[in-house]
Amino acid sequence: MSETSAIETEGLTKRYGRHRGIEDVTFAVRPGEVFGFLGPNGAGKTTTIRTLLDLIHPTSGSARVFGLDSRRDSVAIRARLGNLPGDFGFGRETPGREAVRLLSRLRGVDSTPRAEELAARFRADLDRPLGQLSRGNRQKIGLLLATFHRPELLILDEPTGGLDPLMQEEFLALVAEERERGCAVFLSSHELDEVQRVCDRVGIVRGGRLIAVERIDELLGKARRRFTVEVQDPAGLERLRSLPGVAELEIAGTRATFTAAGDLDAVVRELAVHHVVDLEAAHPSLEEVFLGYYEEGETK
Repeated sequence: MSETSAIETEGLTKRYGRHRGIEDVTFAVRPGEVFGFLGPNGAGKTTTIRTLLDLIHPTSGSARVFGLDSRRDSVAIRARLGNLPGDFGFGRETPGREAVRLLSRLRGVDSTPRAEELAARFRADLDRPLGQLSRGNRQKIGLLLATFHRPELLILDEPTGGLDPLMQEEFLALVAEERERGCAVFLSSHELDEVQRVCDRVGIVRGGRLIAVERIDELLGKARRRFTVEVQDPAGLERLRSLPGVAELEIAGTRATFTAAGDLDAVVRELAVHHVVDLEAAHPSLEEVFLGYYEEGETK
């Protein structure tokens, strides 16, 4: 295993008796990389995180964080990371400021100025007990506690739950800044828009298994794009149907619509024999790609 990885798993598996958890999950996250972990509720995202943090023990396989064993070295690992769990809570009677002081003492650092800066940025109330705050305002405190000590790795489970659009934008800006300083970010989410905007690579988990790990641009590049072309003379447009990667061809008068995946060279050469009046290409969103993976799995 690479010593340079912030996270590295090999065949990581967790079973709950006869019930599925995660199965044979293998991936790596590099320092300074934002890695999105995508899947619907129940797919295995939180189980993976809890195994990485030694909150539950794997049935088989291994996980290393900073090159350290996730079970044997869990205390040393936690000292170097920031974690925002999906079920964040810190005691309903505890104000955010007291939580900051407690974690500062536990970590042996004075990060109060940084905490105050983040509180102002996210408009977080550090003085009210957490139990008196709305879900979104508790989430702001959770983000602050995960990041105020400038960790080497951030593990964030559904981090924008409850945040308003303005604070979601602020969160994405913070993630970009953390990446810039070299922090690795493991972002578990089903909010595909934010993942597409901030992540370098994504892993897609389905039914407890990691079915794809791709760079965002490569993942989108493999997906089907929808084209609409208008030509002066439609004669010969039917030849598009026989080209590799072309599907869903519909011709109405001088206009044709179709989808295409992969290399477009054959499509471009075929269209070049026509006098093209207009051409539109619609690139798929990450959500369309993601749903495509799930639909593919359901038909197998």
